[in-house]
Amino acid sequence: MIIGVPKEIKIQEFRVGLTPAGVQGLTAKGHQVYVQASAGEGSGLSDAQYKEAGAHILATAAEVYAIADMIVKVKEPLAAEFPLIKKNQILFTYFHFAASRELTSAMLSSDAVCIAYETVELADRSLPLLTPMSEVAGRMAIQVGAFYLGKPQGGKGKLLGGVPGVKPANVLVLGGGVVGTQAAKMAAGLGANVTIMDTNLARLRYLDELMPANVSTQFSTSYAIQEALPSVDLVVGAVLLHGAKAPHLIKRDDLKKMAPGTVLVDVAVDQGGCIETCKPTTHENPIYEIDGIVHYCVANMPGAVPQTSTMALTQATLPYVHLLANLGWTEACIQNEALNKGLTIYDGKLFHPGVAAAFNL
Repeated sequence: MIIGVPKEIKIQEFRVGLTPAGVQGLTAKGHQVYVQASAGEGSGLSDAQYKEAGAHILATAAEVYAIADMIVKVKEPLAAEFPLIKKNQILFTYFHFAASRELTSAMLSSDAVCIAYETVELADRSLPLLTPMSEVAGRMAIQVGAFYLGKPQGGKGKLLGGVPGVKPANVLVLGGGVVGTQAAKMAAGLGANVTIMDTNLARLRYLDELMPANVSTQFSTSYAIQEALPSVDLVVGAVLLHGAKAPHLIKRDDLKKMAPGTVLVDVAVDQGGCIETCKPTTHENPIYEIDGIVHYCVANMPGAVPQTSTMALTQATLPYVHLLANLGWTEACIQNEALNKGLTIYDGKLFHPGVAAAFNL
């Protein structure tokens, strides 16, 4: 198979879909890999390294799309890339379709085969290609939240962990999955007072055993969230409904219950956000303020730490890239149920109920 790796064009996105190690493994199996010039530079990977691993370097994304049977990316195609996509071309990347009607419509019109990283799902319902980036985003949520709590950035002016004689900040984590767990661990490690809310009692029991004493668990209800908001300093939105739009757990009117300078970090933004006032931002302009509340809603948070993120992502995606390259998408999806769950669009039809529900399709 001919595999293409274009350079990511989302603002401040520095990750890349394949590393030289991945290229070497694919070329050893007889596949051809074409990489756009400087695609890996943001992750510290040079064109020379890709060449040495057996890749061909092409100057433009148009050339990569034109030659490739399968495109391996990190982020969803943007409008500038839509015309480059060919009929029956495999696109293997994060799509987050439920957050964008425009993207969904464009991919349906393209007749491409769209396999979404975020909905590849194992038998235990875990998401092997979303997990590594969720781990990065969860940890980053506390780093950025702690920074924006600083007064010069518009926050309350609180140190997350406090100091002897001064209470630490209160952190509310909405969702006890991978993002929420990593966020809570980071916040607890810095000394914050952390509450994790979730509706899964089994998960709450597990987290209660796992977490240190400065982390408490609470069953998530609208009442419980409302009760917590007046005293919270940092909220991390970490809600995930597999492939579907996230529910709004904090509404516009709820901002009035929070003290000015409270920070909201909505990691669920790429699935529509679990905070009603959330709208996607970029690393160039990561925050905005509504009613005195600081919103951080960057849709590609792990893109800021690409040397970590690219390695974490590609070591998870590469086995599936091999399956698709070796067997073709039809046979690969028949043989691998997890990959089949990621198959979202083909033959101009949508096959994911969560995305269909988001747009009434």
